Amino acid sequence: MPETELTNDHVGLSDTHVSRHYFRRFEAITGHLSRVAALMEVEGNLARREVDVLARHLTALTFTFRALSMKYLLAGRDTGTFFGSLTIDDHESGFPAARELMVLANDALQAGTHLEQMPTTEVLKRQMLEQIIGDRTLPTRLQFTLSQRLYYEELARGALFLPRNDPEAIWLETRADGRRVYLLHWAVYDSQVNLPVIYLMEIEDTGKIGLPKDMARWEGLRQHLLAQSLGGLKLLTIAQGVDRDFDHLHPKRLQRIHIGPMYSHGLTRQSGPIGDVLAQLPLGEDNWALAWTREELVSEGVQSERAGWFGTVEREVFALDPFGARGVETGATRTERAVILPAAAYQVLAELDPPGFAAVRKFVVGAGDRVLSYK
Repeated sequence: MPETELTNDHVGLSDTHVSRHYFRRFEAITGHLSRVAALMEVEGNLARREVDVLARHLTALTFTFRALSMKYLLAGRDTGTFFGSLTIDDHESGFPAARELMVLANDALQAGTHLEQMPTTEVLKRQMLEQIIGDRTLPTRLQFTLSQRLYYEELARGALFLPRNDPEAIWLETRADGRRVYLLHWAVYDSQVNLPVIYLMEIEDTGKIGLPKDMARWEGLRQHLLAQSLGGLKLLTIAQGVDRDFDHLHPKRLQRIHIGPMYSHGLTRQSGPIGDVLAQLPLGEDNWALAWTREELVSEGVQSERAGWFGTVEREVFALDPFGARGVETGATRTERAVILPAAAYQVLAELDPPGFAAVRKFVVGAGDRVLSYK
């Protein structure tokens, strides 16, 4: 079980077995996420290019977890130095605390320097073998040094999911009227809830110079988007901010995908239906569930607005959720909630049939890691 309570929601995984089990669990889960995205493409909810972008961010998340697993490979062992353990949010997230990614991002900037100063992997392995044969003792401190070298090697490879993953633009098409269409994507690690969040925005550009080549506009937009990438902000607020502050940029579709929380009995604290489901399963490889929420805001048209004495500009009219006041409350056209879970957990969920889960999409991982979709 997690040990060493740090705050009401944060715990350190100071047991070697628990720490390694945690990283194995996440390695398996992140491997399923790309399959879920592919199913959403088949169902028509995501375009091929959007799936490719999602897969890129999910792969980066996998690399970040792999790096952290190397950093904390010797957690709970006497390494001759105070090193601590991985801190996770075990209540509302199941993911590492945001501080872990902040430290990782800083370490990544210095990875090259650390690797230059450390013995090579071959040297460390030879020294470990000499200690085992010559001194007949466990080379724990050398193992720790090797784990840190492997950590910095992972960081040096790059392509990591960091606390802030800056916006990038992908050209989609140039229409007959000269409008350029781009897919913008970026991601953040929301420090308020300790969860990775991915953004996708389809935007039309009527500027004289294409957006990525117009450095003044592009840098201004990138900073604007990152400043607005807060989980508490509605998609409508983000899209209207771009529409208002950049006259030649017209956001047509904005998506926000929340990865998590992750639940696993024995690793996280959960209540309600998910807690009831996982409590009935043995502690093992099938005891987990991952939430996945996709918010979407779509423009349904434009209206002209005066600008200056003689000019006009286009302003988007966004479609909000048509069911009562929910559109105003959510600031989105639609919100889709899903849960990804193993077949054994799905069977228990189906038997319990808790209220509120009928509208939640279920992605079920079966034999051979095959993923099936159930409504």
